[in-house]
Amino acid sequence: MTGGEAACFRRTDDTLGSFALRPVDPLTDSELLHGWVTHPKSAFYLLQDATLQDVEREFMSIAAAPHHDAFLGLHEGEPAFLMERYDPAHVELAGRYPHQDGDIGMHFLCAPTDTPVHGFTLAVITTVMEMLFSDPAVHRVVVEPDVRNTAVHALNKAVGFRVDSTLTKPEKQALLSFCTREQFLTATGETPA
Repeated sequence: MTGGEAACFRRTDDTLGSFALRPVDPLTDSELLHGWVTHPKSAFYLLQDATLQDVEREFMSIAAAPHHDAFLGLHEGEPAFLMERYDPAHVELAGRYPHQDGDIGMHFLCAPTDTPVHGFTLAVITTVMEMLFSDPAVHRVVVEPDVRNTAVHALNKAVGFRVDSTLTKPEKQALLSFCTREQFLTATGETPA
C-alpha cells in the first residue's frame, strides 16, 4: 500500500474487485494528488491552477483540521480516487443549511484516466458511502456539487441522494443534496460494513 498506512476501510465489489481507503499522507501523496486535481477532467474539484506546494498545503491543512479528513482510495491496491469527509456544521456548509445531528459532508474524485472502466465510478461512490455509513453516528450524507456537474448528479441519484435546493456559494452554484442511510440501502441494496 502506498504511503505506509493501513487501510481504514475495505470492501469488495463483485465485478470490480477490492476497494480500500486510507488517510492521505500530505507529504507522500501530494505529488500524485496534484496530478489528479489539476487535470482538465477534474475541473469541478476547483484546484485547476494549484501548484504542487498549494496541494501539499491544502492537504496539510485538512490533516490538521478537527472537522475535515482526506482519504486516498485504492482499487486492487493502487491509488484510484480521493475522498474528503467533513462536518458540515463546521466546514464548507456551516450556517448555509439546516444542519441535523448525524450529518456528514463528502467530496470525491476519481483519478483521471484515458481508459475508463464501466461501473467504476459507481463502485467508488458506493465504497465512499459504505465507509461513511459504517460510522453508526452518521445518519445522513450531505453533498453540494456544482449545478453543471451532471455526471455526479446521476451518480448521486444512483446511490440515493435527493436534491433539496440550489445553494449559492462563493465559488459555485451548488445542488444541496441529502442521502439518508435508508435511502442509500434502498437505492443500492448494499449493507454498510
